[in-house]
Amino acid sequence: MALVLILLMFFVAGLSNFLIYKFALDSQFNQLREKLMVVAQTAALLIDGDLLLQIPLTPDGINSPNYTIIAEKLKKIKEVNPPIKYVYAMVKTDKQGIWQFVADPESVTPEDKKRGITTYHGYNYDASRFPEMMKAFDGPAADKRLGIDEWGITLSGYAPIRDKNGNAVAMLGVDIMAEDVYNIQNKVHRRGIFVLMVGIIFSVSLGVLFSKTITHPIKNLVKGTRRIAVQDLQYRVEVKGPGEIRELARSFNKMAESLFEARSKMEDYFYHAIQSLVKILEAKDHYTRGHSERVAEYTEKIALRMGFPKGKVDIIKKVAQLHDIGKLSIQQTILNKTGKLTEEEWKIIQSHPIVGEDILKPIVFDQELLNLVRSHHERYDGKGYPDKLEGEEIDIFAQIVSVADAYDAMSSARAYRLAFNKEKVIEELQRNSGTQFNPKIVKVLLEILG
Repeated sequence: MALVLILLMFFVAGLSNFLIYKFALDSQFNQLREKLMVVAQTAALLIDGDLLLQIPLTPDGINSPNYTIIAEKLKKIKEVNPPIKYVYAMVKTDKQGIWQFVADPESVTPEDKKRGITTYHGYNYDASRFPEMMKAFDGPAADKRLGIDEWGITLSGYAPIRDKNGNAVAMLGVDIMAEDVYNIQNKVHRRGIFVLMVGIIFSVSLGVLFSKTITHPIKNLVKGTRRIAVQDLQYRVEVKGPGEIRELARSFNKMAESLFEARSKMEDYFYHAIQSLVKILEAKDHYTRGHSERVAEYTEKIALRMGFPKGKVDIIKKVAQLHDIGKLSIQQTILNKTGKLTEEEWKIIQSHPIVGEDILKPIVFDQELLNLVRSHHERYDGKGYPDKLEGEEIDIFAQIVSVADAYDAMSSARAYRLAFNKEKVIEELQRNSGTQFNPKIVKVLLEILG
């Protein structure tokens, strides 16, 4: 829209500028035409039409006394009017539009002969090419545009030569060389095109710059909506554009802030509710009391040590508390069994990551967080459960929880065994590094324990 408006502005400016030049040129051109008509009419009055008709239209006609009289008068007309290049008289023939030269005192130069142009007494000329010349027998006339023929670029005026009875018997023409006028016209045309092109280039550049003040902040808003779409509710848009767009950006930022606050409240409510369920779970198995909170703390320390951002780690810590939420579906007799589990009971235990994911799906929309719950019992060597994932196929946070979960499990007393001492735990972690656990994560935990 900016480009269109600016183009219209420059088009109007360029057109008006061109029209002013054209008007001035046309005014000068019309004044020149009027002068030519006056000169032609005045000169025609000096020519005796009856005497002109007595000149024989043969090559020898130029030797007749009448031709000499007429030629002398035409020469004097040229002398009185220096701009005139050619002055001549013509009569009509039987052929439509074909006239004959009766008197032309201008001698043909060698240069003219080289160009293949010549004229002589009785020479036929196609006058139909020049509409205003064809009107010369009716009254004074002048070309409305520059004539271009074998003689060059000319502007001509015409007037009838009359006999003693007032009848138009011949035509007198006067030509001036108009190359300067022609060049001026071309210059005006070129200037008009130049002004238009400069206007277009300038307006395109200005339009692009002007449009960027609108499109750039809009792109920022689009970027902001995409960040919001991926749950980055802490992203804020910075806009320095027009007032309306800047106000839109403020509204966008307020919306993002409100969404962030609403999500934070919802997450707090959600985690409080889930923590109550975890406490119910731990009440079923007094051996695992406090286990979820400790695993969450170890997870937080490992993740921060590995360089993950604090905001992300805070969310992971809360979800880590829920990693065993699927055990709510398992009977207490199985959870607290002191003896060896049967194959069926072991399958029930192995189902708890899937059950935990199903419990959280309706309220947790981040697949990465759901993967943490589902995959925290996968093994680095691919022998874990429930999906037999291997190496980097396992979500990194699930791998962190796996190490933290194993560390706390070995450090705590269970129904089927006593707690390991710290040295034994470290030994087991090192022994299973690269098979059950990611070696990088084990190394980070050992650094923390150190």
